[in-house]
Order: sequence, then structure tokens, then C-alpha cells
Amino acid sequence: MLQYARMNDMSLPSQKNLSPREILHQTALKAPKQSGVYMWRNEAETVIYVGKAKNLKNRLSSYFSGNKDIKTRLLISNARSIEYITTSNEYEAFLLENNLIKKYTPRYNINLKDGKSYPVLRITKEKYPRIFKTRQVIHDGSVYFGPFPDATALDTFIETLYEIYPLRHCKSFKEKSSPCMYYHIGRCLAPCSKDIKQSTYTEFIEEITALLENKGEETLKKLHFQMKEAAKNMNFEKAARLRDGIRALTVLQNQNSVESFSGDDRDYISSWREGELISFTVLKIREGKLLGRDNYRTVSLNEDTEILPEFMSAFYTEKENIPPVIYIDSVFSDEEKTSEFAEEIKNIQKFLNETFSTNTSIINFGLSKSESGIHRASLDMARQNAREDIIRRLRERGDFPAMEELQKVLNLPKLPVRIEGFDIAHIGGKFPVASLISFYNGNPDKKNYRYFRLKTTDGLIDDFQSMREATTRRYTRLLNEKKELPDLILIDGGIGQVNAVDGVLKSIGLDIPIAGLAKRDEEIWRPHTSEPVCLPKRSDALRLLQRVRDETHRFATSRNQELRTKENTVTPFIKISGIGKERDKLLMKKYGTLEKLSRAQENEIAMLLNINAEKASMILTSARDLYRQQTEVKEKEMLSLDLPGTTKEKAARSKKNQLLAQMAAGELTAAENIEE
Repeated sequence: MLQYARMNDMSLPSQKNLSPREILHQTALKAPKQSGVYMWRNEAETVIYVGKAKNLKNRLSSYFSGNKDIKTRLLISNARSIEYITTSNEYEAFLLENNLIKKYTPRYNINLKDGKSYPVLRITKEKYPRIFKTRQVIHDGSVYFGPFPDATALDTFIETLYEIYPLRHCKSFKEKSSPCMYYHIGRCLAPCSKDIKQSTYTEFIEEITALLENKGEETLKKLHFQMKEAAKNMNFEKAARLRDGIRALTVLQNQNSVESFSGDDRDYISSWREGELISFTVLKIREGKLLGRDNYRTVSLNEDTEILPEFMSAFYTEKENIPPVIYIDSVFSDEEKTSEFAEEIKNIQKFLNETFSTNTSIINFGLSKSESGIHRASLDMARQNAREDIIRRLRERGDFPAMEELQKVLNLPKLPVRIEGFDIAHIGGKFPVASLISFYNGNPDKKNYRYFRLKTTDGLIDDFQSMREATTRRYTRLLNEKKELPDLILIDGGIGQVNAVDGVLKSIGLDIPIAGLAKRDEEIWRPHTSEPVCLPKRSDALRLLQRVRDETHRFATSRNQELRTKENTVTPFIKISGIGKERDKLLMKKYGTLEKLSRAQENEIAMLLNINAEKASMILTSARDLYRQQTEVKEKEMLSLDLPGTTKEKAARSKKNQLLAQMAAGELTAAENIEE
């Protein structure tokens, strides 16, 4: 029975003063607790989304509870009515959903009709045929070969054909008074302007057709025989053409296959999701060869447990393309979702076998404990390809949904097109570095990356002061140079760091929105607030902030490591006045550390370096001063652990590092270590 409620049906007095969202919510609450399919329609009565549910009331009500991502909110804002159809069981709901998606092609459901076709090679039906790659099949008598999963290999093959055979290149055949350039370089017989025998041109086409037919061992044997016969009859030009054609065909076959698979047919399917964006990768194995890797991009509002079955029902539409085994790789955090997904896979397997009369098995390798083998490697490769495709997609389009959601949840005055992020990196207060990275349109803008070698906290562990110094230097300079300011500043840290930066901006008269992302619970802090903003894990806005935060951390850490490496490659003695490379080697071999050198006698140094007593005294004095300075810095580092602005985690990590260093130097006894 079809049940529905439309927003513009105001016959009930209780609905006259309700908003569209409230009317839709009431419709959801009145839905039955049965399995079925539901459809969202917009103001023009167009179906914009089709979904299925084990419990219609629970599923529809869930759209109106909690914080939803921007696509879900967009769906609700565009909808004006919800219709639902009850079914006897979940499998019936699956079949009905599949039929309705194909019937209405809703905007927010997976639709693969644009980009599912592989390229084919076309030989036109003309007096002098042309050969080219296409994805459109026109029933005009042309001959088609394919499809070819590897488009690049097909391009190479066609290019080789044109090198071997002098075929026409022009798209439209018109008689001309003089031949074009291809004739003069020997790449075309110029049938448009020269009298040539059609039988000669037809012979070329027949040879090419023979190359492409079947593409099996029999064809190759036949072509080899023809090549030898042509050579025996002294028709060396034809023999050479066939030889080169066989080589080109071999290249086409090899580039469309990867060996080392077992001989059975199967598909590997994996996906990657960023918010509402999803990319699926399918690896097709036929006769033990990898025919190709195909990516399918789409947008879906479905739950994670429903995305893959929906994709498979849209992807497998012909019996010839359905292999005996399909491997997938899906793992869920709780037992309820795992059970739901298992039921979904059971339904799609039943659907494929009953609809196309196949005997296909779908194996979820994600549940396997095996971390190696060909199946794991193939699924990992598919998953990595899907992830890279999503990254490319975000880079191409700009991450506008994330920026729009971020503007709304943080109540920003304008779209955060330019986001600048800061992070601090140091080792126990040593080599403190602040990183500044920039995102534009939701993607890294690396030409605007900067780093600051901090001065006020060198030797100290004070994240608050480090943030103050970095932001003061950055935005004072932008103000002085009258350059563009960011739309949002993101701090890697909590409320303390955010308030510190807010104080800096106010002191120089700037009003730039600030947010801090605390790593432990991914909480978003705004200045001088008592509660953080918490977003769903699948939120586009949260994903964008995480990308900015992770990039700031990577950039800061890499610069800190560069400074440490540079410091570690320079011995402490080279900083002493009067010590060069040769003397440095002698001191390093004899004493090893500044501490030991500072305890040495003048006559020892004089004899070792072959210098007089006065110079030895100057070197010894300089070494003792340098050692005293290093000791003072270490003492300041330890004292700074108890100062405000030091997180507990960083303080504990620094103390642990200090302890390990002392143990390594033999300065702590085993008993002291236990007591500590």
C-alpha cells in the first residue's frame, strides 16, 4: 500500500502554521514500523532520493535527529513531501528500491550511467574507412572491436596502426586537388586526391581486422603463417606490416593484463568516502589477467552499510559482466552494523543470481584475519585507488560543501575560503618551530606555507607563548604590508592556545575568526567559550579542519627534524673560538663532550693541539663558558615544565626524554630509576 503526505496539503488545521521541515518530521513520525521504501520529492514533485529501511519510522525519524551533515540538511530543505511503500520483507524492499532508482534516477542516489562504458575501436563503413577510438556505438554499418578496459593501451595500438598502414587521417572525406602533409611523409595514400586502387586500401583494412578478431592464439598463429607466406613470395612490405602488427597486438594484450593471478574470473571492489563524496574502484580479473582498474565517482546519502549494495545493483546490469566471485572489503565498528551489512550483501547476491541466472558468490574479505595474499593485496590496491580518486576530486572542485558547513556551524561572517593553520614543534623546548600552512578553497596552497624559528621560547616549553609569538609576527607583517588576511585561523590545540591567539589579534586591532581543534576528542574550541563544538565524524566541516590540522603538524615536525639533524651534524667543539676542522677532530677524539673538555688542563690542550699556553687558556675558557650556557638552558627547560602554557602530555614526554637521556649517559643508578 502506498502511503504519503505532501507539504502543500494544508487540510489539517494543525499543519497550517508548521514549517516544511516540521511537516516532513510529522510524516516521518507517522510512518509504520515495517520494512519498505521511501521517496523524497521536491516542490516540482520530482523524486530526489529513494531509500529503503528495515523500519520506516525509525529510519525517517533519524533524518531529523542530531547534527546532520550539509548534504542531509540540503536534502531536507529541498524536500516538500515524503512517500513510502511498505513491503513484506527487506528483500522486497531491496528489489523495489532498485527499480525505483532506475525509474526516477534521483539526484542523491548512485547513478553510473555516465562513465560506465569502455572505449571501443571503430572502423567506419566508407569507401576508404577510418579507424579511431570511441565510446559511442552508432549502428550505421561500422565495425566495432572491444571494449578495451585500458584506454591508454588502445591509443598506443591505434597510433602503431597508423605508423604501419598508410590510412586516411581526416575526419570527413572530401576530394582535394592536392594531398595533405600525411601523404608527403608516407603516412597516407591520399585517396582524396590520388587515384589509388580501392583493393589496396581494402587489403589494409582486412589485415587490421584480422589482427583484432578473436585476439587469441589462433589469430596470432594465422598471422604468423601469413607473414611467412608473404616473405616466401617476396612480398616483403606485407610481411613487415604483419610483423609490426603482431607486435602492436601483443602490446595491446599485455598492457591490458597483469599476470600472477590464478585463472578464475572475479572482481575486487573497494571504496573511499569523504562526507557525501564516494569513489568506488573495481579491479576486473578475467582468465587470470587484470583487465583494468575503473573508478566510479558518485554522491550518496545512504548509510555506510547500504552504499556498496546500492553501487553493485547499479554496476552489474548485464550477465556477461558478472563474475563467479566478487571480493569486497568492509568492516564496521559494532555488531549491529556488521549484521545489517551481512543482510544487505545476502540480498544483493540473491538479486544478482535470480535476476541474471548466475551463480555468483560475494565474499567479504574484510572479515578475514589474513593480512597477506593476492586477495588482500588486490583489495588494498583498489582501496588506495579509490582514496586517490577522492583526493583528486576534492582538488579539482574545491571543498565547497565543507566550507559551507564550516561557515554555518562556527557562525562565520563569510565563507572560509582562506584558512591558515598554526602548530608548534620542539623537543623538550629545543629548536622550537611554528608552522604556518594555508588552505585555499579547501585545498593546500603550498606557496603560502611559512615557518617561524621561535626566539622567545627557545629552551622553554610554553605553547601559549609560542603561539603568541608566531601569530604576532605573522599578522603584524600582513597588516604592515596591507596584504590579504585569512577568513579563519585554526590552532592545533584547545581553549588555552585559542585564547592566547585571540589576545594577540585584539592587541593589534584585528578581528579574524579563530578555532582550535583538540586532537583527543576532535573538539572545536572558539575563544572564551566554556563548551566545545562537537561535529559528527562524517562531517565535511570536521574533515576539512582535520586536514588543515594534520598538515600543520606535518610541516612543523619536518622543519624541527631538519634543525635537529643540522645541529647533530655539528660537533660542540666547532663553536669554540679558535677551533677549526682539524683541531675539532683531535678534541672530539680525545674528550668527546664539552663537559670533559671543560675539566681538562691547559697543558693537555696545548700538547694535543700543538699550541702555546696562552691559546690553550683561551680555548679552555671558551669551552667552559659554552658548557655553562648549555647547562643553564637545560635548567630553564626543566623549570618551564611547571609553567602555565605547558600541556600535561608534553611535560610528561619531556621529562621522560630527559630521564632516558640521563640513563643513557649513566648519570642515574638503577635504584634512582625505579624511584623515579
